[in-house]
Amino acid sequence: MTKHWTDLANNTSGLKSLYSSVPSLNLVRLRSIHLNWQGPTVTARIDLPEYPDNAPPEWIDRGHDTLQIHLQFVAVENLSAHGWIPSSPVSIEFMPQEERRLQACITGDGLELSLACSDSFTVGHVSSFRSTDSSMKDETYSFLQPLDARRFTTLPDTHESTFYERI
Repeated sequence: MTKHWTDLANNTSGLKSLYSSVPSLNLVRLRSIHLNWQGPTVTARIDLPEYPDNAPPEWIDRGHDTLQIHLQFVAVENLSAHGWIPSSPVSIEFMPQEERRLQACITGDGLELSLACSDSFTVGHVSSFRSTDSSMKDETYSFLQPLDARRFTTLPDTHESTFYERI
């Protein structure tokens, strides 16, 4: 039996509390990839394909319709990326490897990204926002984790290392 992706991940309790059944990583929107030489680490920021059925009332009152998470992979080796068509849906799959490793593949129209990493990865920066056709920089975000909620109401700039490099 194939494991659900959340069974391979750390720090999923907050995410699981929002869903009766956490959606698969098929047809997610890949918003960004952050590479960090420390670890080395790769962090993918994605929008899940379904909005939570147990979202906090304040998120619903704000008209939010999209849930975004970060997936952080550590001890990354053999990173390979080819192409990218922004806003095209992608799918993320995991294949167990020897020596407590995973092969992670992110694929979609015009994108092939693969990497080998530790056999677990971390979910973080769970947030909610209302998607529009405007720039996401102007969107108001609500964060699940209290520290994120105190620090941010919008998506931080990409140089904000405490957000993009730490989960």
